[in-house]
Amino acid sequence: MTRKSTPGAAKKGTGEKKVTPSAKATAQKTAAPRSTAATPAGRAIPKPATTRAVKAAVEQKDTAQDVGVAQPAEPAQRKSRKRVPAAVPGGDGHNPFRTHMRRNRAPEPATLVIFGATGDLARRKLLPAVFGLWQDGLLGSAFNIVGVGRQEMTDEQFKDYALAALKESKETDAIQPGSLEKFRELLYYEFGDFAGDEVYNLVGKELDRAEEAHGGRKNALFYLSTPPSLFEPISSGLGRLGLQGESEGWRRLVIEKPFGRDLDSARELNDAIHKVWDESQVYRIDHYLGKETVQNLMAIRFGNAIFEPLWNRGYVDHVQITASEDLGLEGRAGYYEEAGVVRDMLQNHLMQLFALTAMEAPAAFDADAIRDEKVKVLRAVKEIPKGRVKSVAVRGQYGAGTMDGEKVPGYRQEPNVKANSPTPTYVAVKLEVDNWRWQGVPFFLRTGKRLPKKVTEIAVVFKRPPLGIFPGGLERNVLAFRIQPDEGVNLKFSSKMPGQEMVLREVVMDFRYDAFGAQLESPYSRLLLDAMLGDATLFPREDEVDHAWQIVSGILAAWDGVSAPEFPNYTSGTWGPAAADELIGPDRRWRRL
Repeated sequence: MTRKSTPGAAKKGTGEKKVTPSAKATAQKTAAPRSTAATPAGRAIPKPATTRAVKAAVEQKDTAQDVGVAQPAEPAQRKSRKRVPAAVPGGDGHNPFRTHMRRNRAPEPATLVIFGATGDLARRKLLPAVFGLWQDGLLGSAFNIVGVGRQEMTDEQFKDYALAALKESKETDAIQPGSLEKFRELLYYEFGDFAGDEVYNLVGKELDRAEEAHGGRKNALFYLSTPPSLFEPISSGLGRLGLQGESEGWRRLVIEKPFGRDLDSARELNDAIHKVWDESQVYRIDHYLGKETVQNLMAIRFGNAIFEPLWNRGYVDHVQITASEDLGLEGRAGYYEEAGVVRDMLQNHLMQLFALTAMEAPAAFDADAIRDEKVKVLRAVKEIPKGRVKSVAVRGQYGAGTMDGEKVPGYRQEPNVKANSPTPTYVAVKLEVDNWRWQGVPFFLRTGKRLPKKVTEIAVVFKRPPLGIFPGGLERNVLAFRIQPDEGVNLKFSSKMPGQEMVLREVVMDFRYDAFGAQLESPYSRLLLDAMLGDATLFPREDEVDHAWQIVSGILAAWDGVSAPEFPNYTSGTWGPAAADELIGPDRRWRRL
């Protein structure tokens, strides 16, 4: 699936010189042109001999190893649910290299069952992600979606609801002619009380009716896009009706965050789920792990000999991981007052980014090997008991301020927030890893709301040279992975300025993903496809979640329900409380992003 991508604007006033890769220009010169059917007035585009030879070789290989690209379906009656492949290729066909790579990733025919299908997450993220996969020809003709909710609704009403969501969503790809009408035929809806058995019985009947279209298989992916309080009732309800059994096809359960409210509740939820589901069937989703640059972190570190030898305490001074948000609550006070920033962001998103950054090289690039190494580094984090929290963690809550020239209220003035709420909206924490690679290297993690901009970044900050022979001093080299927006990687280093004197200045080598000439897919699209393929590499395992909760348990114990007299302690539109600058130390500074 393709994603919209906007090239990042050049930074102003930083004195940084950008070195832009020429990969995009090279790709445009060498890529195979589109077919004559795509050219104006049917005129063919002249093809260099080398391009024809390459394309012919690729097509010959495809013919020999063709596994078939499943295509969107023609409309079908609900009685038979037969799906007829469409006559045109998927939207990815414009890039022959991308299409060739993705043919092997088409999953078996399946039914996607979305619990909470009329909720905000399904409307904004899941439905556009599934539509994009289907439009790209990756979900097959024998695929359908069953929305399940507590709201009474007919099939036709749900179809109207889903199509309206696709038209309104910013996540939806460019819609091809006729695609919405065909996609409409894949949608069905059931409703009922999640505490009873009737709604799961109806879901079972939907799988029975899909059997003919699925070639005798009843593969099903159950996605729990619901409040956390419903995770256990739904997983147990599916088990009571035997819908977790795999005698007639694979069955998998996708669970959204937060997985538990604390360590004890997370363990209780795991125990309840494992009474019905095997751990291999459970996919705990964290959409940050579906972002392209997060995966590229492993590729750049382990795929290039120039980085891995420096990735240790001998060369790295510290690591900063930032996930800043410019928005406030956006109507989510009910959830956020209960969760706060530690549960909402630190325990899951930032802890996963930390684990990927600090882990050892896996024995193989597969789910078990990668998740084993992530668990090892989480286990090596120095404990943060309640009495140690004040020295390694800072909390904050935003006050009124100005964002993009407009005045915004403070957290306590947001609708449905308690007048003296102690809920933190900002956290900065210093993690120390007691292992051979990272001993003495601090990891600084920070996240917050109403910060100057929306940006997520991992920055590996290297030590200064041992001897300062140049006048004016030297800045530290930085290797930064930009997760969002403007996904890419940049390396900051010092270089001599032109002129007679030896004067050094920081410059930046900047790589961005738009250099590939391919747009990025949605994280939810990537993770949904992985779940249907049974690839658990990018999904946190039970022990990962458990160790992440152990790390933040002391922080929660020290802060939960305890008023912070200094709240609010940072102004909206600033980079957080002053105490965060004290946390990082006098010889270091937070990156201004």
